[in-house]
Amino acid sequence: MRLLLVEDDEILGDGLVVGLTMEGYAVDWLTSGKLADEALKLNTYELIVLDLNLPDMDGLSVLKALRARKDETPVMVLTAKDTLPDRVLGLDSGADDFVIKPFELDEVCARLRALARRKEGRSVPTIEYKGIVLDPAAHQVTYNGEKMELSQKEFEVLNFLMSNIGRVISRARLEESLYSWNSDIESNTVEVHIHHLRKKLDAGLIRTVRGVGYIIDIDEDA
Repeated sequence: MRLLLVEDDEILGDGLVVGLTMEGYAVDWLTSGKLADEALKLNTYELIVLDLNLPDMDGLSVLKALRARKDETPVMVLTAKDTLPDRVLGLDSGADDFVIKPFELDEVCARLRALARRKEGRSVPTIEYKGIVLDPAAHQVTYNGEKMELSQKEFEVLNFLMSNIGRVISRARLEESLYSWNSDIESNTVEVHIHHLRKKLDAGLIRTVRGVGYIIDIDEDA
């Protein structure tokens, strides 16, 4: 899941990049409001973590510009201001959640998972389909009750496709979701992950739509 982090504190930003990457996120990190605004015009993200106190363009202005473009990407605001007027202003400007500094990484990750569920229209923490149970919090997949050993990227591919059952996802969109700007990606990387998932799970789970992408079809028997 690709995430944009906008935080100008180098120590905090570096710590968040390390922690969120370990949680499986592909993190693009920017320290400038103007750069963030440009990046959001050009790239697609599943989640945004946005500091309010930024140089050259404050976080609220970035947020308002995002919503003015009708971009509904969930935004978690990081702020040191814990007053009711600040929270009201942020929520009215389009924020989906607030985290007050200082914070614990576990709470940030839990709140991000909640935002992802809300975006996908899910209320339950796990995703279940044809004997597969995917738990984003535990980074665990079981198939017919048996725990499956997946690499981090295999897990993220499966998570993305199972979160979009019935929709064809292009290879480019999968790559965009899985890798940050600085990643070195082989041309067949996504195909390799799909191949491994088919071997470890049901071979017919992920269908290739030639020339378009990949899909997990809706279970007509469900």
